[in-house]
Amino acid sequence: MGRIQTKAVQIGNRVIGGGNPILIQSMTNTKTEDIKATIGQIQKLSAAGCDIIRCAVPTMEAAFALKEIQKKISIPLVADIHFDYRLAIAAMENGADKIRINPGNIGNRERLKAVVDVAKERKIPIRVGVNSGSLEKELVEKYHGVTAEGIVESALDKVKMIEDMGYDNLVISIKSSDVLMCVSAHELISEQTNYPLHVGITEAGTLISGNIKSSIGLGLILHQGIGDTIRVSLTGDPLEEVKSAKLILRTLGLRSGGIEVVSCPTCGRTKINLIELANQVENMVSDIPLNIKVAVMGCVVNGPGEAKEADIGIAGGIGEGLIIKHGEVYKKVPEQELLPELRKELLNWSE
Repeated sequence: MGRIQTKAVQIGNRVIGGGNPILIQSMTNTKTEDIKATIGQIQKLSAAGCDIIRCAVPTMEAAFALKEIQKKISIPLVADIHFDYRLAIAAMENGADKIRINPGNIGNRERLKAVVDVAKERKIPIRVGVNSGSLEKELVEKYHGVTAEGIVESALDKVKMIEDMGYDNLVISIKSSDVLMCVSAHELISEQTNYPLHVGITEAGTLISGNIKSSIGLGLILHQGIGDTIRVSLTGDPLEEVKSAKLILRTLGLRSGGIEVVSCPTCGRTKINLIELANQVENMVSDIPLNIKVAVMGCVVNGPGEAKEADIGIAGGIGEGLIIKHGEVYKKVPEQELLPELRKELLNWSE
């Protein structure tokens, strides 16, 4: 899949754009002021595959906390700022690798310039974020409602404000909870700028609805070569955002590595608790660094055949199961030994 070439922007020890791999982002839901809890969550997210983490900075205490948080994490830290320009400055002074602002709500031109001047001095990138829900009244009137064209115009206006202040170390984010509007907006803006794009469907919803909206929206956008970093926004544990983002990128062929688990739907032939088993396998393989496919099948009738496309698989029966390698039955084991045997095979895996 071809990628639209964008400007490379350094974020701490990572690079967004410039043809670099698409990076996964998430956002902590701890109170940033709670340094211990925030560090703990970031470390878990990083271990799960998160490349860049964003923290809310609603208070000066939160801005000051970034200094201690930064010391204990290994991925770039983005400060999420709204309304108070002083928080943006304090965040940068306390170690933020990047700041996220909406220039439309950060204050007047002088306050925005104060933020830009510090970013310029410290060479800290700015993510210019515009959401459809906060589109300016004049653009809503101009386009007779909230539209993709209005979102793009708003974002490029904000970008120009910062460019006119002599700074272009920028990443653009244009988001909407309307999936198709979001797709259209990204198609439009990718033709008008070469800044790297942070892609996501905002306010996507809970685990099921949020994943469906995000998969469709991100899939349509990324498949066109648009996008340099993504966040799957879910109402839930941020770890689920990272898992979903990895699966979306892997499904599109934009990221490799990690075990892919495939499993059959349940049916009347199923003799084991397939739902529980498939979930157990997904959890078990999460820490095994192999780039292979594992199949989990519910019966020994069709299991070997259905698992042919997988590198290794298991199929359950009554009190027993099969370990299948490359479509052939490798061994038969008692049901309670299926998981341990599968893990053993994976840990000793060689091509």
